[in-house]
Amino acid sequence: MAEAPPTVPYPRFPVARDLALRDLTAALGAGLRDFLAHPLYGLFFAAIYVLGGLGAAYALMTKGASAWLIPLAAGFPLIAPFTAVGLYEVSRRREAGLPMSWGGVLGALRGRGDDQIMLVGGFIFVGFTFWIILAHGIFAIFAAQLGAGDESLAMLTTPTGLAMLAVGSAVGALVAFVFYAITVISLPMLVDRDVDFLTAIITSLRAIQANRGVLLAWAVFIAATLFAAMVPAFAGLLVALPVLGHSTWHLYRRTVSERPA
Repeated sequence: MAEAPPTVPYPRFPVARDLALRDLTAALGAGLRDFLAHPLYGLFFAAIYVLGGLGAAYALMTKGASAWLIPLAAGFPLIAPFTAVGLYEVSRRREAGLPMSWGGVLGALRGRGDDQIMLVGGFIFVGFTFWIILAHGIFAIFAAQLGAGDESLAMLTTPTGLAMLAVGSAVGALVAFVFYAITVISLPMLVDRDVDFLTAIITSLRAIQANRGVLLAWAVFIAATLFAAMVPAFAGLLVALPVLGHSTWHLYRRTVSERPA
């Protein structure tokens, strides 16, 4: 009798290798339509993100540490993907013709009862904390050259402050891209399918490898849009975050095959 094939611990889902810039445009159009069809959900999740940012900014400014607004703003996009989980569920339900309900949408944050999404959320929180520690270390190195603990925005206009900003931006961009590569496909995949988080992360990394140029362009577009949306007291995020979240869902659907190989 023939032996059964070995069990594959992490199913391998084929990923598209032909993504083009027109796919990003199509995803943005579909994401905007999702937001306009069900704006209350998008505004709700974005408002949580905005209020968190305003609260953190206020705390820093009242403590005279306004220079930390920049690493805070740089690190905020790290947690945006987890905030978008509810948006992925809205897009999934709209695509499948399922009824919308707050219980169903908010329930997506729990995943499929196996805590896989919460595990990724914990991973993202650790990453955000790691970035803050890195930013603190970079600040401490350059602040030693400036003298006594000036933590105002004025310090950034000095040559040392500009050098600190350049180094911090390079390190922050690297950290952000690592977490983008891990989450851009994995989180919508965990909302959509009954898979473990390692399978989802491996699929996300394979998608990045197969479509480096296009998905790098998407990462740059997301970062630029979120930073621009943060300028008017985070208010622009009320529209930018839900549209980007819905759009990422549609990009995921274009990228990952329905069935594992």
